[in-house]
Amino acid sequence: MNSGKKPSLRAVVRYERKGHGGKEVTLIEKLNLSEDELDDWLKLLKNRLGCGGKRVETTLVVQGDQRKRVQAFLAERGVFRISIG
Repeated sequence: MNSGKKPSLRAVVRYERKGHGGKEVTLIEKLNLSEDELDDWLKLLKNRLGCGGKRVETTLVVQGDQRKRVQAFLAERGVFRISIG
């Protein structure tokens, strides 16, 4: 899963309801990873959180308000600058 490339040192995590049929979602943006790496991270994140999710271009979208849990996951993966919105 690790291609040797260092993960982004920055990520933006946002909570959103608008545009998702009234459902709560957490967005993870600005990871600066390849498409394969984004898919791998999404799979790990969904397993860890026990929720659904998808990738929309370079944004990871997981169901529910998962901001704190996503922040812990990103820190474990080596992302140090995490902006929470």
